[in-house]
Amino acid sequence: MTMQAVRPTPATLPSCYAESSPMQALLKPIWFTAMILLGLLAGCGSPGIPQPPSLDLPEPVSDLRAVRKGDRVYLAWTVPSQTTDGTTVRHLGDTRICRGVDLEMTECVHPVGEIAAVAASATNPVPPKTPVAKARAEYVDELPAAVLSGNPAAQLFYSVSATNQRGRSAGLSNLVSVPGFVSSPPPSNFEAKVTGDGVILTWAGIANPIETPGVDRGYRVYRREASMNADAVAGEETLGQRPEFRLVDRTFEWEKKYEYRATVVTRIHLSGKPVVDFEGDDTPAVQVFAHDVFPPAVPSGLQAAYSGAAQQSFIDLIWAPDVDADLAGYNIYRHEGNTKATKINADLAKAPAFRDSNVNAGHTYIYSVTAVDVRGNESAVSTEASETVP
Repeated sequence: MTMQAVRPTPATLPSCYAESSPMQALLKPIWFTAMILLGLLAGCGSPGIPQPPSLDLPEPVSDLRAVRKGDRVYLAWTVPSQTTDGTTVRHLGDTRICRGVDLEMTECVHPVGEIAAVAASATNPVPPKTPVAKARAEYVDELPAAVLSGNPAAQLFYSVSATNQRGRSAGLSNLVSVPGFVSSPPPSNFEAKVTGDGVILTWAGIANPIETPGVDRGYRVYRREASMNADAVAGEETLGQRPEFRLVDRTFEWEKKYEYRATVVTRIHLSGKPVVDFEGDDTPAVQVFAHDVFPPAVPSGLQAAYSGAAQQSFIDLIWAPDVDADLAGYNIYRHEGNTKATKINADLAKAPAFRDSNVNAGHTYIYSVTAVDVRGNESAVSTEASETVP
């Protein structure tokens, strides 16, 4: 028996292979090739738009700040944590410190200093949505005398340039400025002494201070509590032709240790511009212990008057109130003739008045009072006042 080859018919092929026309037969090899390519692409993932390699340039600093103190300028800023491509900075290069006299500073040709890279974020991984503290950087620029001027309008401009590991930068930070005017030296012979009236601060005035139009100067005294890292202004005085200055600080607290420092503040007034000021160097710190061993003022104006009602006799005492801020109250003392005075109140009298009911007819009583503060310091006795019980 002769075997015949059987040609598959459209009925035996899947519907997608069925030939319905010569055109379909022609397109079938192309269709197979396309399907194979699609399968390969599906197995390797969908392609995206090709991205250029990252330049790894840190974003320019945008929050540079500058403060002048004497002949130093203190700079601070936030270390960039993102690149200009929007990715996290992994490896920073040095940061260049730029100083100039040009408001239009656009490049840092001759940096006045550099600081090494500072980590922009924690190196250890943190849970999602956990805030990461941004790193801070600081730099102190020591000003040479050559860059300072006797012109009150002089300014010094600063910018910083953060670089990558290849030393490339995306540009300068924001521009900040400080006065370029010469500063004044600190006052001399600065001293502090604790008294009952407060801490008395004294210093020698600057001899023949130079006066410049548009500039005025004054003394400023700072107080800092021991072990604390914050200053408070204890007071200010206008600089003038005086050999010695004196300031009394009454805003401290007793039984605490303090240190005091003084400086000269230079204020620049330019037409059409806000007042700009900066401080000179400080005096060495002077330490004091505000130990209160000082009694209140002696009460004054004591008067004594006899009164009687319903066979009850008593003597009323009144006096001028003591104005010491730390006053706790008063003690009342009494004696007869040349005998020793004794205290007749059990508790401190809170008001400047007292009634003595322990009196006898025919006796003359002599009174005095003292003031007592919250730490138990007692004043001397007042002038005496006497009264006789009929």
